[in-house]
Amino acid sequence: MEKISIRDQSIRLGQFLKLAAVVSTGGEAKARIQSGEVKVNGTVELRRGAQLHVGDRVEIAGCFFEVEQSG
Repeated sequence: MEKISIRDQSIRLGQFLKLAAVVSTGGEAKARIQSGEVKVNGTVELRRGAQLHVGDRVEIAGCFFEVEQSG
């Protein structure tokens, strides 16, 4: 599981996928989220604007990421 650091207390799912370099554009993030490819804490998440917080886990295409606080 790869840990991805964020500066603030939360981040939107679409932004997180770009930060983790899983997608290259917001449009790609939207398409992959709406097609049901993304799970947050084990549950399929269909909202690009869903708020992620420190400790949340994201799964996409067999890759696992955890949100952590930077610094």
